[in-house]
Amino acid sequence: MATPAHTFIPVELYLHSSYEPDAEYVDGKIEERPPAELDHSAWQAAILYCFAQHAHEWNIRELPSLRVQVAPTRYRVPDVTVLDRDRPIEQIITQPPIAVFEVLSPEDTMTRMMRKLNDYSAMGIPQIWVIDPKGPRSWRFENGQLNPSSTFGAPGERIHFSISEIERLLD
Repeated sequence: MATPAHTFIPVELYLHSSYEPDAEYVDGKIEERPPAELDHSAWQAAILYCFAQHAHEWNIRELPSLRVQVAPTRYRVPDVTVLDRDRPIEQIITQPPIAVFEVLSPEDTMTRMMRKLNDYSAMGIPQIWVIDPKGPRSWRFENGQLNPSSTFGAPGERIHFSISEIERLLD
């Protein structure tokens, strides 16, 4: 369902509409997400598979393209969302996930990506990741900045691994 960028859309209409691929809702406007290409989809699948291999050990759920309400008038759709299994199940996530991953598409702009990352940070998501399929590979968003990083979590945390583990899963 395409709508002009300047048209105000009530949140209820967004929540009861479907978009292919799913779109984001930002302050009354629909923001279309770029369609996934092979590299993008391969990284998304590898991230999901890496977390799925440890889902019970880490007590998590890993899901693709899940709507996350980051603010009352903002709904984002991360490429991968990692949830704590101890949290109640929600159809649209309203509590901070453990982590979100954004895999860059050729059409992504830094301005738009930074707005999304700041929304995730404001929600309180502790692990916010950006993956570039073309390389260099991975950044973690912390304190308003993208920092090159190759390690998820810290030693001693329940989830701790090298991003290279995900890269090895690429098909």
